[in-house]
Amino acid sequence: MSGKKSQLHPSLCRLLTIDEPPKFETEALPGYIDGVQVMQMGKPERVPVDSISDVVYSQVKKQTGNRLLKMSLLIPRTSQLKPAIVFFPGGGFTTAERDKFLEMRVALAQAGFVVGSAEYRVVPDVFPAPVVDGKAAIRFLRTNATEYGIDPARIGVLGNSAGGWLAEMLGTTIDIEEFDQGWFVDQTSEVQAVASLYGISNLLNIGEGYEGSHYKTHLQDNVTEALLVNGVAFSDHPGGTIDSDETKALYASPMGHVKSGLPPFLLMHGSDDTLVSPIQGSQFYQALKEEGNRVDYYLVEGAGHGDVSWYQEPVINLVVSWFKEHLSGSQSLSNDEKKNQ
Repeated sequence: MSGKKSQLHPSLCRLLTIDEPPKFETEALPGYIDGVQVMQMGKPERVPVDSISDVVYSQVKKQTGNRLLKMSLLIPRTSQLKPAIVFFPGGGFTTAERDKFLEMRVALAQAGFVVGSAEYRVVPDVFPAPVVDGKAAIRFLRTNATEYGIDPARIGVLGNSAGGWLAEMLGTTIDIEEFDQGWFVDQTSEVQAVASLYGISNLLNIGEGYEGSHYKTHLQDNVTEALLVNGVAFSDHPGGTIDSDETKALYASPMGHVKSGLPPFLLMHGSDDTLVSPIQGSQFYQALKEEGNRVDYYLVEGAGHGDVSWYQEPVINLVVSWFKEHLSGSQSLSNDEKKNQ
């Protein structure tokens, strides 16, 4: 057998648990050279993402002229229809900067979601202005679903702090027509999933369980939740504290709209939050659950209000996984939405 290489039959190799040689040697790769380090790729887990900025989704009238409300979009570069999530940034009802929480938004986009980040009106504008804006953002995406590759039956919302309040309001006020104003009112503003991170569920007791100045702050007439509900005191307008009109304050709170038949909720709150009491999360969770709604509640041990804890992989991965679970398949459309497709 001189001059010939002995070779075991492939079936015998398998029997002897001897791996067959790879089909291609790395030396045969185009571009190979001595000293190169060959990187082998597994199954792709991320998709390319395109960014679109300054998308006008609504226009509101102001005394000084019309204001254009904008959102930024992250769009996965895939061919199939995709679920969408609109993120509403927190800012104590005084700011709504849509460039925030980039880490979370990118993670969601790379997981296959179209992600919008929308600004909305804040103090000195008063309730229900932010809710009107939030619903307008949802209707805008449904109207333009084909352009952005969105499945209009799968739209969720996400918010943190005051943005969490807005996300919760969109999830609990699906049956209140007065909040649907402006463009594209032929579309529904219903959402199919709601995630709220250290959000505000009840404007009447944001400081519940706190002591000293942390509690007393929320009793003043110049605290932002009071300004949101009652407006700024001037001339013959007295303003007021948040409990000046409890019925009005509760109507401006997600807790005031809890009922059965709501979309699934994800609530997350930090145990060390000193700005929005963690009691907000536990009370809202209990109220939703008592009405038979699907709700998941996570208390993040040691996390403060918007601190670095919320940018870590365990939190981001949980939110991504939760939205995958609840927006993965085709959701049922309401009768109104079916008519508008």
